[in-house]
Amino acid sequence: MSGHEFDARDIPPYLRLLAQGATNKQDFVRWKEMVASTRGCTSPIRLVGESSTVDPTSGEVLATYSTWDEPNEYLLTACGNRRASRCEACARVYADDTFHLIKSGLAGGRDVPGSVATHPRVFATFTAPSFGPVHSRPTDPGGHVRPCHPRREGPSCRARHVEDDPLLGQAIDPDTYDYAGAVLWNNRAGELWHTFAVYLRRHLAEALQVPRSRLTKFLRVEYAKVAEYQARGLVHFHAVIRLDGPAGPEEPPPPGADMSLLCDAITAAAQASRVHVPGHGQTIRWGKQLDLRPIEGTDEAGWTDAKVARYIAKYATKGAEAAGTVDRPLRTIAHLDHVRGLTDHARQMIRTCWELGDDQAHLNLREWAHMLGYGGHFSTKSRRYSTTLGTMRADRARFRADRARELAGLEPLPVEQPTIRVGQWSVAGIGYTNAGEEAWAETIREQHRFKPIPRPTDSDPAA
Repeated sequence: MSGHEFDARDIPPYLRLLAQGATNKQDFVRWKEMVASTRGCTSPIRLVGESSTVDPTSGEVLATYSTWDEPNEYLLTACGNRRASRCEACARVYADDTFHLIKSGLAGGRDVPGSVATHPRVFATFTAPSFGPVHSRPTDPGGHVRPCHPRREGPSCRARHVEDDPLLGQAIDPDTYDYAGAVLWNNRAGELWHTFAVYLRRHLAEALQVPRSRLTKFLRVEYAKVAEYQARGLVHFHAVIRLDGPAGPEEPPPPGADMSLLCDAITAAAQASRVHVPGHGQTIRWGKQLDLRPIEGTDEAGWTDAKVARYIAKYATKGAEAAGTVDRPLRTIAHLDHVRGLTDHARQMIRTCWELGDDQAHLNLREWAHMLGYGGHFSTKSRRYSTTLGTMRADRARFRADRARELAGLEPLPVEQPTIRVGQWSVAGIGYTNAGEEAWAETIREQHRFKPIPRPTDSDPAA
C-alpha cells in the first residue's frame, strides 16, 4: 500500500454510478432480482398494490402478495414494448415469442400437429407501388453494384451507392415525388391486405369449383404476417400463407389444393385487390413486385420453417425508425424542422400527413404522422394459424411461478386446479430513479443479452 490518501474522486465515474444503487445490501439484492426478472428492461413500470390467488371452488386463499412487503415498496414489471429502438430487452422477448409462434404454424408444436408441415405453405412478400424514383443500390446477377437511376429523361442518378449511403431511399426529385399518394398508401395498407384476403378465398373457391360461401367446408386459409418499412418510407408485408382442411391444421387440404394452386390464387388476388380512398380519388393497390417462395424441404439453402420464422421475427421488432423517422408521436408540426434524427424524405412525408389531416381527418393521418401514415398492426395472424402471444405469455408466467414455488420449497400448483387472481394495482412511476439504477440495469441487460429466454419445455405442464 502506498501512502496515497484515498479520495472518492479517484473512483472511476461508472463505479460511482453503480455504487449509488448499492447503499443497502438487502434492498439492493431484491431490487436486482426484480430488474433481472425484466431482463434489464429500459423503462420498467413501478407498480404498487396487492393481489390474492383464490381457489374459486372453495374460496381458499392460496397465496397473497403486497408491494408493502418489498424493501422499496414497489414492484418492477417490464414495459413490454416490442420495438428494439425503445427497449432492447422486451423487444428480444417479443421476437423470440414471434419466432415460436410462426414456427409452430409451419412445423407444428404448441397444440399444432407436426403434420401441418406437409400442407401447402408459401412465404410471400407484398410491396408498395412506385410514387417516384428514389436512390437505390441495384446489383447485377454477379452481385456488382450498378448505377442508381441512369435515365436520359426525368430525374436521374448515375452514382453507385455504398450500402450505408444516407441517400438510399430518398426521393431523387422531391418536387415531383407523389408524397400524398405515398402516405395514403401507407394509411390504407392494412385495408388493402384485408381486401386481398377476401379475394384470395374467392379465387380458391373458383379454382376448386365450390360456392364461395361454402369454401370453409372444403379448406381454410391461414396466415401470419409482419409489416416492414422500406428505406423509401413505405411498408411492405411478409406473410406466411397456408392451406388447411376444413377442420384446421389437423387436416390436410383436399386433393387439388396444392402449392401451384395456392401461388396462382395469391397472384390473382393481389392483382385484383383495390382500395378507394373516399374524398381523395386515390386508388390503393399492390406494387408490381410480388415475391412468392414455397416453404418446403429441410435444405438450409431454401426457405425452411426455421429460416422463415427467423426472418419474420427479425422484422417484428422494427418500426418506422428504419425509414429515417422517429419512434414517438409528434404533438405539433410547428417544430418539425428542429426534430433530430429525421431524413429529408421522412420529414416531407410527415409534413404531408399533417397537411392532409385537415381534409382527411377520418384517416387519423396526424395521429400516425410519425409512422409516415401507417397506423396498422405490425404483426397479425389468422385465428387458427397457431397459438397466440397471450397464451405463450401466460404459459411462461406459470412456468416462472412454478419455478419460484420450487425454489421456495413449495409444491407446484396442479395444472387442473382453476384459480383466480384479485387485487388492486396502480402505477407509481416509469423508469429508473437515478443514474446508478440505470447503470446497474445496463449491466444486467448485458448479462441477459445472449442468454436463452426461459420457457416451458415439452415435459412441463405449461408447454
